[in-house]
Amino acid sequence: MVELSLPKNSKVQTGKHHAAPAGAKNVRKFKVYRYDPDTGANPRTDTYDVDMDTCGPMVLDALLKIKDEMDSTLALRRSCREGICGSCSMNIDGSNTLACLKPIEECKGEVKVYPLPHMPVVKDLVPDLTHIYAQLASIEPWLKTETPTPASGERLQSPEEREKLDGLWECILCFCCTTSCPSYWWNGDRYLGPAVLLQAARWINDSRDEATGERLDQLEDPFRLYRCHTIMNCTNTCPKGLNPAKAIGDIKKKMVERAG
Repeated sequence: MVELSLPKNSKVQTGKHHAAPAGAKNVRKFKVYRYDPDTGANPRTDTYDVDMDTCGPMVLDALLKIKDEMDSTLALRRSCREGICGSCSMNIDGSNTLACLKPIEECKGEVKVYPLPHMPVVKDLVPDLTHIYAQLASIEPWLKTETPTPASGERLQSPEEREKLDGLWECILCFCCTTSCPSYWWNGDRYLGPAVLLQAARWINDSRDEATGERLDQLEDPFRLYRCHTIMNCTNTCPKGLNPAKAIGDIKKKMVERAG
């Protein structure tokens, strides 16, 4: 379970109730976080009774049904619907995950849907990712080389070198891990967080990259890397089954090996 960040001196209030169509027999209740900072009103949770006989199996299906048929004012992000883009990351039933991959049947009782915790809210289920994307840009997540490109036009890897990227390249930057990390909640202004550090590990481990020392130098800081306390929330919540905590540990190990 993760804690949600609210505006100062505010609390989530009970909002509107939207009933299912008359005659609906298979109904699930969805309690959805609603907040528009432009209005100055406190956050609230609206309740929607969704007819499951006319709804798809995933939480995203229900949210789109709510937006299309019950309340067009609901704001959320979504795109691929296949667990690839990371757009629909949110807190569902107390855990950060992707709405497109979360089966409704796995939720107990009322399905509680909130935005990613401890992030500024643009509106409703849409978090402001400006700061976290700036942190991502700071690690320069692209191939950096100094030697001329080979005549073939490709920088080749052996199968063993390529294998070192497994568990890293699959990250879709949904930030479920980062926003579940207490260390990031407390030090998000300086600590890079699990998602960005996993991306850093992806380039540090790439045999084609020629800036390993530079990348490690940039992370040699009491906050950027070392605020990780191995709480493991990041690994537990990753919808792609990755292990950001291990990636962070590997970076720390490389720091020690270089110093030795």
